[in-house]
Parts: sequence; C-alpha cells; structure tokens
Amino acid sequence: MNRKEFMKYGAMGVAGMVMFPADLLAKETKAANENRFPKPLPFTKKGEWKEFEISIRINEQELAPDMKIHTLAFNDTVPGPELRVKQGDKVRVIFKNNSGLNHTIHWHGIHVPWRMDGVPYVTQMPVMSGQEFIYEFVAEPYGTHFYHCHWGTLLHMQSGMFGSLIIENDDDPIRKAFPYEREYTLIYSAHDVNFLRNEINSMLERMKERSYLMKTGRFNAERFNVFNTKEQLLDSIANGYQPPYLVNRRAPADLPDPNWFTVNGKSYPSTPYLYIKTGESIRVRLINAGTENHHLHLHGHDFWMVCDDGLPLPQPWQRNTVSLTPGKTYDIIIKGDNRGIWTFHDHDTRRVTNNGLYPGGNLLALVYEDLPKEETSVGKMGYLPKIALDE
Repeated sequence: MNRKEFMKYGAMGVAGMVMFPADLLAKETKAANENRFPKPLPFTKKGEWKEFEISIRINEQELAPDMKIHTLAFNDTVPGPELRVKQGDKVRVIFKNNSGLNHTIHWHGIHVPWRMDGVPYVTQMPVMSGQEFIYEFVAEPYGTHFYHCHWGTLLHMQSGMFGSLIIENDDDPIRKAFPYEREYTLIYSAHDVNFLRNEINSMLERMKERSYLMKTGRFNAERFNVFNTKEQLLDSIANGYQPPYLVNRRAPADLPDPNWFTVNGKSYPSTPYLYIKTGESIRVRLINAGTENHHLHLHGHDFWMVCDDGLPLPQPWQRNTVSLTPGKTYDIIIKGDNRGIWTFHDHDTRRVTNNGLYPGGNLLALVYEDLPKEETSVGKMGYLPKIALDE
C-alpha cells in the first residue's frame, strides 16, 4: 500500500491501525508507557553496602510489533535495570553469568578501584558461564552514567548488555537551578540483527568447544587468544597459529552495519513518550550505549543542556539539537511552554528507520497531557494516526 492508499483507507478505519488521540492520553496508555523506561533495581542493605544482584542470560526482545531478536539481557530486560544510588554510597554488585558466554561489567564514567573496572585481561579475568564476580565501589561522581559489558564489546553491547547508573545528591544542583517535576532516562543503541544472530550462534559454539577442552585438560593460550608476551605470540604464529584478526579469518564485510535503532530497547512505533504539562519542566537523561552518532532534535522547543557526562555545566546553554556520540551522556531540561505533540528524533534520518523503512528507529514524541480536545483532530479525517508505516 502506498501513502495515498494509506490516507484514503486510513480515514475509513483500516483494521489494525491504532488511532490517536483516544488512547494516547488515556490512563492505560500512560501506565503502559512507564514500562518503556528503565526500572530501578531494588537493593539489600548489608552493613554499609547497598547490594545489588545482576545476572545475564540469552533472552528474546521485541524491537517493534512482531519483530523479535535474541539478546543478552541483564535481569531479562533491555536495557538492564537502572542502578540508582546516592553520591558516596558503598555499592556492591553480585554479577552472575548464566549466558553460556564470557562477560564483564564496566562502570562507564564511575571512579571505581581499578580492579573493579571490568576490562578483561587488564583488570580482571572474564567471568565465564556459570561463574560470578563481585564488584565493589563508592558511588562517585554525581550524575548520569551507565554500565555495559566490556568483553566482545562490539557484539555484546548491541546485543543489549547496557543499563543506566544514576548517582543522585540530595543537594541536587540541577533541581536548584531548574526545578523539575519528573525525569526520564533514554538509552540509545543500534543493532545489526543479522550480525547479532550469526555472531552469537558462532560464539556459543566456540564456547562449547572451549569448555570441553578445559574439562579435559587440553585448553591452552592459543584457544583463548591470550599470550603473556609478544615473543610468545610470534612463536605460536611460527608454529602455525593464526591470530583472529587475519584477513583470512575476518574481513571488513563481517563488521556490523546497523539496520535497527532503538530507544530503551524499542524502535518506533514502540518507543516511549515523554509526557509533560504546560508550565512543567522535565529532566531527560540521554545515554548513547551504541556505536552510532545520534543528532537529537526536538521540535517546537529549545531545551537547556545542564550536564555533560554527568557533570553539571557551569553555564547551561539552550539548544534544540544535540549530537550524542557513542559513550556520551547529556542531561537536558525541557520546559513546557508550547503545548502540543512534538517530535523528538534523530536528524540523521537513517537512524529513524526500521530495516531501511521510514518512519522507525529512534523516533518518539513529547506529549502535552493537558492538550485540549479541540486540538486533537486534524482536517477532515478527524484524527491523527498514531502509527503510520510507509510502504
């Protein structure tokens, strides 16, 4: 169906089309929307420590209606649960690996002891399937941060191994300068679903082989591609060992080419809404846990940039577009001063597609809850489509 046909038959109420605004401002829709944001992970207080439990296993994730992929999910969710603590808290995270693959957790932007940094073969050994590792650190510095796997990072991060880590302060400098009523966390990522499927299956097979060799005492450094010195590596190469980076083992064509783009693990039309009211200010925490640049643009408003990598800016500044590069976090304040329903999207429109089809990807909306009923209809159709797909 082309766009003309869609508009023609859409006005007649084509079966399966979800219409706006009857459900967009409904209590049920707002309640469901809360599940599109990371959920704070409960902790147990053990003396001075706030103790969290995080596990990893292979799970299934629905990116958009009827589009499901297998992911590596922290506590069965993508993104993983949100760790929300106070500045100066003693944090203990018990990490259990139930996935069949090796993993670590890196605390991105957190000033942890170096042995807690989660970089395999630099600060710790990888956590193998069936094993656990305990991370301990003091929550510093203040602000918006995140955590992710640092083993097989290219694969594991786009497989869903990321989550937000928010360090709060009761004397919040941002709330003082920009009193806000509520906040949202948006975590951006990009996925090559074919790469994910092929690589995860391949790695699972390799790990089965390695586990068998370890049990039978035949596992060696070459099997794990680990060497103590350059000389040891060169000796192995001279004896026939082939490093994994050689052209005959991996070519550039094997690198991922993302064709799905997500916000909090979802692509449009399953992306979350940012609800706001006239006169209200909201805080939005932006995290790029993926490999692509996202040039995020808000229609109808300027916003205040207030934090950069969690750090409060000494001089906040107004913008309507921000470039969120990989590994970056920004905090913005949006003031409800232009009532309506406004697009918040990547201005590189390749990132607002699903498998090449526009609209999709990281397209979402800023929605005013106090929108009068007379403003919710357009033209002769009498409504706006909530979901419109371009064939």
